[in-house]
Order: sequence, then structure tokens, then C-alpha cells
Amino acid sequence: MNAPEAGNAQEGGVEASGRHYHAFISYSHADEVAAGNLHRWLEGYRIPARLVGTRTERGTVGSRISPIFRDRAELPAASCLDSEVERALAHSGALLVLCSPEAASSRWVNAEIGLFRRLHPDRPLIAALLRGEPAESFPPALVMPGPDGTPREPNAADFRRDKDGRHLARLKIVAGLTGLGLDHIIQRDAQRQMRRVIGITALAICLALAMALMLVFAIRAQREADEQRRQAEGLIEFMLTDLRDKLKGVGRLDVLQTVNERALGYYAEQSDLANLPADSLERRARILHAMGEDDHRRGDVAGAQAKFEEASRVTAALLAAAPQDPERIYAQAQSEFWLGYVVFMGFHPREALPHFRAYRALAGKLVRIAPKNPDYRHELGYAQGNLCSVGLDERGDPALLPECKAALETMLQVSRMEPGNRAIEADLANRHAWYGDALHKQGDDRAALVEREKQLAIAQDLRAFDPKNATYRVSWLLAQHSTSLLRYALGDRGEAQRMRAEARAELARLVASDPENNDWKLWQKRLAEPWPKDMVH
Repeated sequence: MNAPEAGNAQEGGVEASGRHYHAFISYSHADEVAAGNLHRWLEGYRIPARLVGTRTERGTVGSRISPIFRDRAELPAASCLDSEVERALAHSGALLVLCSPEAASSRWVNAEIGLFRRLHPDRPLIAALLRGEPAESFPPALVMPGPDGTPREPNAADFRRDKDGRHLARLKIVAGLTGLGLDHIIQRDAQRQMRRVIGITALAICLALAMALMLVFAIRAQREADEQRRQAEGLIEFMLTDLRDKLKGVGRLDVLQTVNERALGYYAEQSDLANLPADSLERRARILHAMGEDDHRRGDVAGAQAKFEEASRVTAALLAAAPQDPERIYAQAQSEFWLGYVVFMGFHPREALPHFRAYRALAGKLVRIAPKNPDYRHELGYAQGNLCSVGLDERGDPALLPECKAALETMLQVSRMEPGNRAIEADLANRHAWYGDALHKQGDDRAALVEREKQLAIAQDLRAFDPKNATYRVSWLLAQHSTSLLRYALGDRGEAQRMRAEARAELARLVASDPENNDWKLWQKRLAEPWPKDMVH
């Protein structure tokens, strides 16, 4: 096998003297398809132009991450496996291990890890978790204690759908191989994809003009234009939904502001709903909901209101065309929620009631259509919780307080339907909190404390599960703060003071990490206020 010369390594991701391969991929035969896909993607991935030339601990970042060695795929049939693998490992700048239950039990994978560590104790070793839990999928050689007896914790990219997912996991691997910061790669990659969207959109416009002059090719050209549009809108939706959710988990909503503005410009020219197909209308509504939420978090209430109203215009048109379609009922329910939410957060709870009641009616209709669908019952729990919030507000309607218990009971049903779902656990914690507030409003602080402590226990578990997740951290600190208020009211002043101080410290760390998040700054002001007089008995 003729390996490339070390002097050519600069054409890969990082200049590295004495390395023939940028990385060595180790995997079980059961994961051969995944290994091949990842290998092709990594060698075809181009580092964003603005990051090329950056100096990191891995060296100078080049334009590509190549070549990459994939054992059992690059070896000639007549080769001696041991000698070829040893030579490839000796000339590799990093080891990438694809982890699965089969890989954990593979003696070849474990042997390759052990050999790489002996040859290059100072070079990076990256774990890519394909399936299974870490305890059953990490090869023993990967996590065995080091020479000093300290257990090793390898850098991990989690490909599972409910964790990093394929796209973010791949970018984590790029970060590990190049030494670049993950935030920089995500931001530059998103900007690059947006430039591609703009290019595709411009090409679609040019094609449309050309097709007007060539009627004979009208049908074929129309199909091409539709595909171009779907690709452009699909990329926009990815950046404003999937990528947005990932960045929301680490408190980096500011990265998406430029994307939001460009996407809004893309759709601003398409105001005639009659000329758009149904799938474009549905995608447009979802994007407007996401953009409105981001605007509201940054404190742009007027911008959020405008986007939610436009989304409602879209979803209402869809529902009018198919009033029994569950997806369209769901989409209109989201519009009603967001319209009510922005009014409610503007301290007008009674004005939000028509929207929240409409949301409750639509969610109830979904449950009647499909009683065993956990997502629809989940929506019902949300809708009941919104009415509960109006009942709890001092300007709201106390007659709605029974909705707090109803919301908790519904969310308990959803939790039993989908055990272990972290998102549902977070929502269940909120329902315990609201029911506790309802009990406090009715004068039963002892019972209210029981519900708040249930909320705090769930929030603590979620925070321990993912300590870097900003959403979980906010849920925990708010639960900590609210529980401290009840303890203070019941006379446990010392514990209340301690809990509130911990909540303030965590919130200060969050605000420092993302100063653009208006919601966090508002909570920081509230937690700085003295103890409420009505909490003192």
C-alpha cells in the first residue's frame, strides 16, 4: 500500500509533520456501512474558508480533513493485517472509534485502541457513539484507566437521534480532529449553508426566467424549479428548527439572528398564499413560529407579534382547506398558542384567554381523533397549562385554577405513555410547579411545597443528566428559587436563603454566557428583588 507523503498533509484539515493519515477509523464489521458513510463525508467535507489557516493545538487548519484511513477497506487482499494496521496507526494523527455493542466486544477494535495509545499517547482519540448506551458500547480499551489510574473520558460525538444527531455529531468530530471550537464550526457551517440557499434560490429565479422563453420545456423546468425551492426551504427549515434546537440547548440563540433575517427576506416576496403549494405553506408557518419565538426571547415583542400573526394567517388558510386534517389542526393550535403567549407575556392574561381557549379546543380535537397518540395528549397538557397560567395570574381568572391539576394529570398520562422521555419529564416538572402555585394561591403552602419539591427533584435529575444544557439549567434554578420562596414562607429561612443564592449564581453564569437572552435578564432582575411580603406568615 502506497501511503501519501507526510509533506502533503497540509491539504488535509491540519498540517502535521510525520503523519500520513489525518485519522484512523476503527470499527466493528457490523458497522461497516456507517463507517463508509462517515469516511466519505469526512474526506469530502471542506473546512469553512474563514477558518482555513487557523492555528490550533493540532496545527494549522487546512481546507480538508484527508486522507483518512479506514481499516479493512483500504487493505489489499494479500496484505498481512497486523503489519498494515500497525503501519497505518503509526502514521495517523488521530484515532476515531465507532462505538456500538458489537465494537465493544470486538478484539480488533480493542487491539487497535491499545496500539494507538502505546504509539501516540499524546494524540487525540475520539469516540463516535452510533447506538446503545456508553456503558455497553464503549470498548473496554477506550475507557480503561490511564497510567496514573485515572479513568479515561474520551471526547464523544453521539450520533443517536435523541442526542447530538448525525449532523451535530459529525461537526463534533471535525472539531476534535482540527482543534477548532465547535461553536465556530457550527456558526461558519450554518453561514455556508445559508450562502448555498441563496445560490440555489438565485439559480431558481434564473431558471424561471429562462423557462418563460422556452415553453417547450415548461413542464420539465417547473419540476426542476419546485425541487430547487424544496431544497432551499429545506435548508432554511433545518437551520431554524433542528440547528436552532441544538443551539438553544447551549444558550446560543444569537448565532441564528442573521439566518432569521435572511429567511424572512426569502419569504417576504411570497405574500400570495394562493400561489404556494401546501408543503411550502406548512414549512413557512413552522419557520415563522420559530423566528417569532427567537424574536421574543431577544425582547423584540413587536417583531414576534408580526411573525405569529403571519403564521396564523398561513395555518388558518391550510385548516380551512382541510378542517379534519390532524397536521393542520396541530399547526393552527401552535399559532393560537403563540398569539396568546405574546399577549400573556405582555401582562394581559385575560386578553390571551380567547387564544388559549382556542388552543385548548384544537388540542382536545386532536386527542379525540387519536386518543393513543402521546404527542396529541402532550398538546392537551400544554393547553391546560396555559389556562392554568391565566388562573394563577393576579390579573387573570381564579375560576381557571382547576386547570392546573388537570394539566398535571394529563402530563402524568403522557409520561406513562413515553417513559424515559426527557422532554416530557421537563414538562411534567412544570406541571408540578403550576399545581403547587395553585395550592399556594388557595392557602395550602404545605401541599404546595410537596409539589414544588417534586418539580425540583425532576429538574435536578435533568441537570445532572446534561449539565451543559441551558434549558435544564434554567428549569433547575427557577425550581430552586420557587421552592425557596415556600420554605421562607413556612419559616425555614436559612435553607431558603441558601437555595436562592445558588439559583442566583447559576443565573449569573447563564447571562454571562449569552447576554442577548432577554428572558434570562428579566429573571435576573426578579431574583434580585427582596423576599415578597405576602410570602411571610
